[in-house]
Amino acid sequence: MRQPRPVGRHENSITVKGPVMQQESNKQPESRGVSRRGFIKTSAAVGAASLFAASRYAYAQGSDTIRVGLIGCGGRGTGAGIIDCATSSKGVELVAIGDLFQDHVDTAPARIKHNLAGRKLPVDEIYKVTPETTFAGWDACEKVIACDLDMVILTTPPYFRPMQFKAAIAAGKHVFTEKPIAVDPAGVRDFIATSKKAEEKGLSVMPGTQMRRARHIMAIVERLHEGGIGEVLAGQCVRRGGGLMGWYPEAMERKPEWSDMEWQLRRWLFVTWLSGDFIVEQHVHNLDLVNWVMGGPPVQCVAQGGRQVRTGPAYGNVFDHFAGEYEYANGARIGYLGVQTDGVSGRCDQRFVGPKGRAHFDFGIARIDGDAPWTYEGESVEPAVQEYADLIAGIREGKPINEGVQVAESTMTAIMARMSAYTGRALKWDWVMKASELDLGPEKLEFGDLPLESVALPGTTKLI
Repeated sequence: MRQPRPVGRHENSITVKGPVMQQESNKQPESRGVSRRGFIKTSAAVGAASLFAASRYAYAQGSDTIRVGLIGCGGRGTGAGIIDCATSSKGVELVAIGDLFQDHVDTAPARIKHNLAGRKLPVDEIYKVTPETTFAGWDACEKVIACDLDMVILTTPPYFRPMQFKAAIAAGKHVFTEKPIAVDPAGVRDFIATSKKAEEKGLSVMPGTQMRRARHIMAIVERLHEGGIGEVLAGQCVRRGGGLMGWYPEAMERKPEWSDMEWQLRRWLFVTWLSGDFIVEQHVHNLDLVNWVMGGPPVQCVAQGGRQVRTGPAYGNVFDHFAGEYEYANGARIGYLGVQTDGVSGRCDQRFVGPKGRAHFDFGIARIDGDAPWTYEGESVEPAVQEYADLIAGIREGKPINEGVQVAESTMTAIMARMSAYTGRALKWDWVMKASELDLGPEKLEFGDLPLESVALPGTTKLI
């Protein structure tokens, strides 16, 4: 039932200390159904050469230039995405952009150039996009991929990533993909299979789980793996913050000319089939760090959740709070609490307990209390920039980095808890990974009628 995934939109080390399709504004984008098989066939035919073939798509070692295509021209793509990429390494050129929506494409050049200038980067040396390499519509993804590129950046809503990733790897491109990489088990399995294809081709796969490159977190995880508190026996992961109630304000009120599909795509952050809900779309960062400490994904989990504040039509069908418990292979149980509600006390950290002490870290500090007290006092980098620096260095040196399976497992860790909270059922990892048939996508991807699924009711919503 999974449908095609078109385009939608959420220095090597830096010290911290076709023409555009025209569309009238009062008309809906062209409604054109796309089949998943047709998308893959077309994309593969356009650039199916592997990295090792003599293809114009493969990066030539020794070149000073990395040619980049951006798929998804929303805030993430035109902001942190290409800007962090260009900040990370010299010789980056943005040569193609694409998005489902014409208005996103129309405003992208000015936003990108403004953001590049804000980082004091040489705009004319980086921005090489032309009208012929600017694309809008359901087929924008494959058109960007067909350009003369070394790598693509995927910053579309999470639902579309498995398919876009598959098309990019089939065309021999290195990939930076924002997290999460899917919204359901079907998408995760697709992504893992493609990651293995990328490894066979020698292509890099870098996910946006940037905190794995934060120096203080790298250091404390290494100490924990070396037995800094003994075997981890228990822990907790907490992320409480604002409700994002003002996200994308120009789309908060539905316009009369927008179909159900367009409305949901423009409000994708609050639509489960597009975002995966906030535990998947954002808190995957924290759960990824828990998996890293624990040496792999959990074996089972149970969770609960609901919505009490974000209840209006502008907030789709997602929850605003989750709570759960993960059990890992050694029997350790890790509690998770996630909240997105304005006015609450904020918190974002991970804590672990062992027989020799306690570890605590967040996105800024790391320390261990106990038999061998320790506090990180070393250097720091901007992790969102460092991940691009590592990716590009690997491409240039012919030493590809592939973290696809890792981010897929962390994404599934978040999906697993959402499924448990939505249905009220305790779930085992093996069942979710191998047996669940959950596929959140609609029957058809085209502009038109698409009733929004009801908000999940634990104990009533069916487990699939």
